[in-house]
Formats: sequence, structure tokens, C-alpha cells
Amino acid sequence: MEEIIKIDVPENCNVVIGQTHFIKSVEDLHEALVTSVPGIKFGLAFCEASGPCLVRKSGTDPELIEAAAREALKLAAGHAFLILLRGTFPINVLNDIKNVPEVCSIFCATANPVEVIVKETELGRGIMGVIDGARSRGVETPKDVQDRKIFLRKIGYKL
Repeated sequence: MEEIIKIDVPENCNVVIGQTHFIKSVEDLHEALVTSVPGIKFGLAFCEASGPCLVRKSGTDPELIEAAAREALKLAAGHAFLILLRGTFPINVLNDIKNVPEVCSIFCATANPVEVIVKETELGRGIMGVIDGARSRGVETPKDVQDRKIFLRKIGYKL
């Protein structure tokens, strides 16, 4: 059975969805995030794939921890993790997340609406892919290039 699951992301948050391979990842991802950005606000949830098969959770913000756990339980896909970030962007933590030894892949890191395509077999459930935002409508014009460059400098990501 295949299912498309809409991820409900709290207001003013970004989401990172990935796959890892070990229960230790909950603590390792938590440590990676708190050492990446001082005072970071996040919720983290991990779908355990064996034993009691629980959604494991951690974070620094109770609202985001509960929201991450709720969304991860909707996924219920083995070894999937979901991180909700508020007040920081994925670009600030993504390399640290990828450097956690257990992390196998990142499916998305976005503020866009996200749908996750999940497949269920007799063995369990897994993420097949994600839909991250809207379909492309065209190719940027010179004015769009100028607007992009101005925006990146306005928010401090380019000099």
C-alpha cells in the first residue's frame, strides 16, 4: 500500500526529514543541533524500526518536540527522523546533521509544504520520496536574478 502523508509544520518553522539507522541517533542528532546553533529551538523525532518500534523524541522546545513526535507517528516509517526548527534555517545545521555517523540520507530540508510518499509492505513502512513545494513555472529572468541576489544579501547569506 502506498500513502501520501502531509506533514503539518508549525508556523515559522522549517522541517528536515531524513533516514538514519540506529536508536542512538536521537541523542546524536540532539547533540549536533545544540552544538550547531547556540540557543537553538527544535523538536526531533525518530521512528524506531525494531524492538518496541516507538517514536523516540527530544529537543529544546516542548511545542516542537510534541509536533515532531506527532508528525513522525503519522509517517511511522522505519528509521525515519523528522526535525522541526524555529528561529534558524536548515542551512545552519544541515552539515552537522549529515555528519552524524548514523545518518543515511536527507529527504528534504525546507519551509515549503511537504508531502511524504510512504510505501507499506509486509515487513513495514518506508519513505519512497517527498514532494517539497510547488511545481516550477518557468526559468528566471534577469530581473528575477537581481531579486534573488538582493534577497540573499538582505537576509545575510551573501555579502
